[in-house]
Amino acid sequence: MEFTTGDLKALFRAFSARMATERDRLCALDGVIGDADHGIAMEQGMKAAADAAQTAEGTLQDVFNAAAKGFLNAVGASSGPLYATALLRAGKAAGPSGSMPRSELRTVIAAIRDGIAQRGKAEPGQKTMLDAWAPAADAAVDGQDADAIAAAARQGAEATRDMIATIGRAARLGERSLGHPDPGSVSAAMLVEEICNAMGKAV
Repeated sequence: MEFTTGDLKALFRAFSARMATERDRLCALDGVIGDADHGIAMEQGMKAAADAAQTAEGTLQDVFNAAAKGFLNAVGASSGPLYATALLRAGKAAGPSGSMPRSELRTVIAAIRDGIAQRGKAEPGQKTMLDAWAPAADAAVDGQDADAIAAAARQGAEATRDMIATIGRAARLGERSLGHPDPGSVSAAMLVEEICNAMGKAV
């Protein structure tokens, strides 16, 4: 089954709808260890990304690039440059084509992980969104199915409860960040779930 530019635009609409639905929950999580605005940032960012994607013409890469620009213009906080870089990397992985096999969404997950790691100069274990994207990417590269990839992201996000933040705004809390999941990893797991839904059960 092919994943087309129309499917990609639908995926960005799904991202936007999920972040709107989960906004208050994400803000509540962020209120414990951050500025209580993560849900708002992700809702605004993904709405802008989805809007930009809808009007983009051309290839899968063109749609990803438009979405990246939309997200960055809407979100000035740390997640803006991180997700913009991630989406640009995803576009490069998808390539200048009108479609790709749905199974190739695995490479998109890995590319997002790589973009976030590069831009954020982060690694797993630092209580960031990377703690959800990295295990999801590992599962994707290992050829696991969509359910397993989504589960890996959720487990990674849950594991941040037992981590002490060492970078980002939560780092200033030190050990007080223990016992609370990282909001960025929780929202990342939600995005992974939407990608896995698009990937379908057949891969």
